Amino acid sequence: MNHYSRPTNPAFNGFKFQVTETSHETGVSGRCGRLSLPHATLETPVFMPVGTQATVKAMTPGELWEIGYRLTLGNTYHLHLRPGEDLMAKAGGLHRFQGWEGAHLTDSGGFQVFSLTGLRRIGEDGVEFRSHIDGSKHLFTPETVMEIQRKIGADIIMAFDECPPYPSTYEYAQAANDRTHRWAERCMEAYNASGRRAAGGWEQSLFGIVQGSCYRDLREESAKTLMALDFPAYAIGGLAVGETLENRNAAITWCNALLPLEKPRYLMGVGTPIDIIDAVQRGVDMFDCVLPTRNARNGQVFTSRGVLNMRNAKFSADFTPLDPHCVCRVCQRHTRAYVRHLFQTNEILGCRLTTYHNLYFYYQLMAHLRDALREGTFHTFRTAFLRDYQRWEEEEEGAGENQGS
Repeated sequence: MNHYSRPTNPAFNGFKFQVTETSHETGVSGRCGRLSLPHATLETPVFMPVGTQATVKAMTPGELWEIGYRLTLGNTYHLHLRPGEDLMAKAGGLHRFQGWEGAHLTDSGGFQVFSLTGLRRIGEDGVEFRSHIDGSKHLFTPETVMEIQRKIGADIIMAFDECPPYPSTYEYAQAANDRTHRWAERCMEAYNASGRRAAGGWEQSLFGIVQGSCYRDLREESAKTLMALDFPAYAIGGLAVGETLENRNAAITWCNALLPLEKPRYLMGVGTPIDIIDAVQRGVDMFDCVLPTRNARNGQVFTSRGVLNMRNAKFSADFTPLDPHCVCRVCQRHTRAYVRHLFQTNEILGCRLTTYHNLYFYYQLMAHLRDALREGTFHTFRTAFLRDYQRWEEEEEGAGENQGS
């Protein structure tokens, strides 16, 4: 019998998002919520670790669960190329293939496909591209992307969209918007035709993606157009691609002023702890970013006092934890000196320890943000966090934040 032939979350009776607490502080639109999915129920605001190729790099599924994560992200483009959606369907879906008991979200692959400059051709039907692995030719259309995600079997799937580069001219951003909206309609049709269910039988939830670059009227038009299609939830895409923080926060504010209060808002590919705090303040519920894992593999750790570069020679005889205020099992057992030694000798354990710590830091950050929203202390928390966290800019030379999405 297929272990994943039915939902594994006993509380699941259909996709459900409930706002459980709304901030009453002036200038804070953040809220807490509860999201029910086939394989997990979780609290929002929530951060999703990025598991591009059916793994969160350097982590086991058990370690993610131990920290407290119940929702991770997979990448449709990469999973389609390797190992392929048919194999995952045969295994019982991505959950069983990966050995993950929690929920999955898969992006549509749009960002990756449109990043293949010189290897792809955009048409009305979809995007024809060549694999970065072996040069083989592939075609992503709204219909094929829905079918790939149906076979992968994620709890949450994303509509196929066009992510315009930054900067984009108004004309290009408008054309990308129009194409995104036409494709969204086709995604919804294919989603409904499949019965809104994964190949494994459980219900999938399709999120629409608001685009429009940094143009207010295009962002507002995109939000209104997608709302008319009545998606279960909405994502804000096309950010963290080079725009200023001010432009990003403005775009988030424009979108959230229109998107329905009763549905989740997902900010794709963002970001740094400060980016997340600012977006939570503006009403965002869900986040993903490669920062905590990618930077960890480069020796950078997030702490309550900022980002530290563990390759720095000044840590060679530092026998304190990575973060004296952290209670993760890395900080309870290992010192900065030891972790630096691991990176100096290219030992795999170094990446594993820094990744575990960084993901623990992000998980605790989201918990603190939820507490601050519930207790009406968001402004106090934000002020104290920024005061302490930004000290690294004065103390830690060369520990930059190299954001990715």
